[in-house]
Amino acid sequence: MAVLSGKGGTGKTTVCAGLALELAAQGCRVLCIDLDVGLRNLDIALGMAQVPALSFPDVSEGGASLLEAARHPGCEALSFLTAPVGRRPEELDQEAFARMMEAVRRTFDICLLDAPAGVGDGFRMAAQAASLELLVTGPDPGALRDGTRTGELLELMGKRDVRLVVNRVNPKLYSAMNLTVDDVMDMVGYPLLGLVPEDRNVPLAAVHDRPLLHYARRSPAAAAFHRMAKRLQGIPAPLAGLK
Repeated sequence: MAVLSGKGGTGKTTVCAGLALELAAQGCRVLCIDLDVGLRNLDIALGMAQVPALSFPDVSEGGASLLEAARHPGCEALSFLTAPVGRRPEELDQEAFARMMEAVRRTFDICLLDAPAGVGDGFRMAAQAASLELLVTGPDPGALRDGTRTGELLELMGKRDVRLVVNRVNPKLYSAMNLTVDDVMDMVGYPLLGLVPEDRNVPLAAVHDRPLLHYARRSPAAAAFHRMAKRLQGIPAPLAGLK
């Protein structure tokens, strides 16, 4: 699945890392790939900044094996390929990447592609490779409108399975605005996978170089990732409300 955002600042990478760790903790063999060439930071969100890791072109173009992907030190079921340094997205071999993704599907239960913000080459590479698109947006009406436009671009690319994740939600603010979960879905026009509440533990976990799920397992944001991971596997889990 591709984790996408039409603009920066939505917390897309945090969402990608949170879902990856939860899915692995729930028994899935998970591969995370950072596609944000030149601005990679998925390793930090995963708590793997100090772990040596192959880049995805090392596998797609360089002959390394998927089995050589870095393993998370606290979660054996989670593997990771970082983005390359010193390359531009247009220099990457798209056909080699597509062949690698076929091997990924045979090797792992789930792959999460952390796409760069915006709708450039990296966005398109992630979206084309995925069968499910997770569209991450901020909680304000402007961000939700941007999410709608990004979703429309995905539809033009032939992508129909799009789910919405609204990040950094302040339930009290939404309550004061008399907004419900149905209102949010109506504003964007896509099924809602989940709402991630604003949570001070998210930046604190990054400061301590630990993933959120290991730093504050019972925090509100961690609980949201737990429920979303269940739903991605087809397991019923309650959708948190806004009030």
